[in-house]
Order: sequence, then structure tokens, then C-alpha cells
Amino acid sequence: MRPIHHALFEIQEFSLLCFRSIANLFRKPRYLQDTFQQMDAVGVASAVIIMLTGFFTGGVLALQSSKSLQSFGAINLTGQLVSLALVRELGPVLTALMISGRVGSGIASELGSMVVTEQIDAMRALGTDPTKKLVTPRMVACTTMVPLLTVLADFFGLIGGWIVSFYTLNLNTNLYWHTAMRSIHFSDAFEGLIKPIVFGFIVGMVGCYFGLRTTGGTRGVGKSTTQAVVFASVLVIISDFFLSKIVLELRF
Repeated sequence: MRPIHHALFEIQEFSLLCFRSIANLFRKPRYLQDTFQQMDAVGVASAVIIMLTGFFTGGVLALQSSKSLQSFGAINLTGQLVSLALVRELGPVLTALMISGRVGSGIASELGSMVVTEQIDAMRALGTDPTKKLVTPRMVACTTMVPLLTVLADFFGLIGGWIVSFYTLNLNTNLYWHTAMRSIHFSDAFEGLIKPIVFGFIVGMVGCYFGLRTTGGTRGVGKSTTQAVVFASVLVIISDFFLSKIVLELRF
């Protein structure tokens, strides 16, 4: 029973941290400068890697699907396949996983280092709430920037798919973009934007949680960083399934 009690305790602590972080949005001080700095670190600094991820993902989708579509005489639907796969699933999930590896690990290591060097205790001694000063800005930054990065990944994914379709499959440019844009409906865009909001919240909060519970010096910082990336990635994949299920039920 001890592992079960430990798991329930961890879930409780994580839920309380999430609740306090959201509640801090309605209390002063706001720490807007810290929030904007974190948004820059999460969004602008991650733009290049997200563009590369989206570009080559779209190219691979077009390349891999060409054989199957050709066998059915439906090569003209390449744009539709690439756009729907990116907007609904691959764009949000791959963006969240990349942010988990790049930003979630950074958050965990940064906060973990502050814990082991007793900077968190110093903040409490000075009357500063570490949750409001450190966690809430990172949560807001991840929640707001991951959807924007997802849109960036989708756009460059469509460009990657177009380049492969044009130069490899000899598909007409106007046909590709027409089928790609026409296939995206409101429900697809809604699903493609709701998911990254949830994923960004998960990545930010998991990174903060494991960073703040770091123990054992520098060795503990490395352990917390690894745990943050693993748990955030797993939670993103699990939540993707349930969000997809909910959206599909609402759609029909």
C-alpha cells in the first residue's frame, strides 16, 4: 500500500500547486516582467527548433503517404492529409514534446538549483511567495506560448509538405494549397488550439513541481530534470488521447 499512498500524495501535492498557481493570477503583485521574460524564453528561443520540427514532419508526411495515396489514385489529396494530420495531432503533440525536452527540463533544473542552494528558503524569509514569483509566470508563459508555437509548427509543416509534393510528387501548387486549406474546418482548428493550451499547462507545471521538490544536491537536480521530462511527455500523450476522445464526441 505504500506505493499507492505515495502516488496519491504526489497527485495531491501537484494538484495543490496547480490550484495555487492559478489562484495567484487574481492576486497582486503580478510579476509581469518575470512573465514576459519567461514568455521570451519559452516562445522566441524555441521558435527555430519548432520550425524545423514542423517543416520536416510535414515533408515526411507527404513523402510517406504518397505511396498509399497513389495506390488508390488519390495523390491529389496529399495536401488534405498533411494539413489534417498536422493541425489535429502531430502539430500540438510534437510541439509539446519538444517544449517538454527543452523548456520543461530547463524549468526543473533552474528551480531545483534554487532549492538546493537555499534560494527558495531565502525568498520565503524575505516574505516572497515562491509559487507566485517563480511558478505562476512559468505556467502562464508555457500556456500562452505553446499554442503560438503550434501554429508556427503547423505552418512550416504545410510548407514542408508542399515542397515534397511539388518537387518529388510533381503535384500542382495550387491544388496542394487548395485541398490543404479547404479541409480544415472550425472543429479541426478548435481541437488544434485547445490541445496545446492544455499541453503547455502540463509542461510548465510538471517542470515547476519536480524542480521545487528537488532534494540531494546537484545529483537531485539531474534526477528532477529527468523526471520532469519523462512525466510531462507521458502526461501529454495521455491527455492527447482523452482530449481527442472528447472533441470527437462533441463533433458528432
